[in-house]
Amino acid sequence: MWLRTASQDDLETISAMLSETWHATYDNIYGKEKVAELTEAWHSVPALKQRLSKPRSEFIVCDDGAEITGMAFVSQIDSETSMLHQLYVRPSAQGQGVGKKLLIEMEACFPDVRKIRLEVEEANDRAIAFYEREGFKRVDTTPDCGVKGSGIPAVIMEKVIW
Repeated sequence: MWLRTASQDDLETISAMLSETWHATYDNIYGKEKVAELTEAWHSVPALKQRLSKPRSEFIVCDDGAEITGMAFVSQIDSETSMLHQLYVRPSAQGQGVGKKLLIEMEACFPDVRKIRLEVEEANDRAIAFYEREGFKRVDTTPDCGVKGSGIPAVIMEKVIW
């Protein structure tokens, strides 16, 4: 498996992977309808396409030659901080080191920043445990993960890189 920059040709596959991953993770928390609504808004091909050209950002995929097993998107938000907006691994590939590889790459994308921040849904215990194992600390909470008005409560976590 290798990491590479996402391309426009990948967007349909990434969108389908995100839908699969979100349903596996959040259907029991929010219900299938709400997850489908959020996935359509946040993970559609047009929504993903906007990330490809965002300044000061990186959008990568983990590709094993047969399928895309994970993706991550990070952007630099100020002179000392980058924001990990997305890091998702296909359910069938979880627990195989894909997330860790993606995270290491995301941390290296902006060598001048000293910390990386992320938001994770507060009921996603597995993701929170992953980030804590990787050195992230809880620093705050938000009632609106991802976008204002989402209504998804989240933990804000940070990791000092250097």
